[in-house]
Amino acid sequence: MRKWLVPFVVGAALLAGAGLWFARSRPVQTVAVSATPSQSVLQGLSAVVYKSPTCGCCASYAEFLSKHGVSVEVVSSDAALAQAKKDYGIPTTAQSCHTVVMDGYVIEGHVPLEALERLLSERPAIDGIALPGMPVGTPGMPGPKQAPFEVLELDEGTSQTFMTL
Repeated sequence: MRKWLVPFVVGAALLAGAGLWFARSRPVQTVAVSATPSQSVLQGLSAVVYKSPTCGCCASYAEFLSKHGVSVEVVSSDAALAQAKKDYGIPTTAQSCHTVVMDGYVIEGHVPLEALERLLSERPAIDGIALPGMPVGTPGMPGPKQAPFEVLELDEGTSQTFMTL
């Protein structure tokens, strides 16, 4: 019985040591913390989130807005979502899974806080902003960021780059 005990203990010690080395050799990840809700330009605003009744990530985006001080009304209706995209002239290439109307602007998709704050601080004469698709690493879409986010500016049915994050 002792024959297997020594190799087992040595093997376990080697694995534990390798695990410690691996954990220490990995770079430490830091996360930038955005403004607290009381500091955010979103604080006190109202928004309507149009989403499909079956979309969970859209509900997560509504929660994200709420955590930053926005009073959120959620409209869960495929027909209302399609109508909002049509009413606000969101080009097909700029579309995502939900549409938000907030403070005179349309916001399409999982737009990060930095872009929302820039939009609402600078107040450009545009219809709104969009982050096409459903990129991982954005509010409501968990996981690590895979690539830079190109946030588009929407104006009269056209789009161009608003900012890259």
